Amino acid sequence: MTETIPSAADVIPAVFAALPGQKIEHRPLSFRPLASDGRVGAEIHELYTTEETGPDGPAAALVRYLPGATAKPHLHPGYETIYVLGGELETDDGVFPAGSVLVMHPGSVHAPRSPRGCLTLVVWEQPVRTI
Repeated sequence: MTETIPSAADVIPAVFAALPGQKIEHRPLSFRPLASDGRVGAEIHELYTTEETGPDGPAAALVRYLPGATAKPHLHPGYETIYVLGGELETDDGVFPAGSVLVMHPGSVHAPRSPRGCLTLVVWEQPVRTI
């Protein structure tokens, strides 16, 4: 029996956000291509960025890897937390299905990929560095 990976439409969360002093409201999701860190076949919806938090500040996003997506190895100067919402994310350490939480410690290196596609919530403590 083959396992079916849910489509992105099946696992995309509703996003609610607001600037300080404003009412929290539904924000439509709009993904754009993500090519940083040598990524191929990835898309991003930014939740907050270093433009808001400072050049070495934290950032968070929904990152969608289309089937076959890859990224080059990169270094994490700060923590990175990845929550796999749907599909499967792979690294050299294994295959991580929906519901997995990966915690990349400062100084760690990885090259994520997704042969079958996945949707992740990623929180970066600091911007990553391509190696």
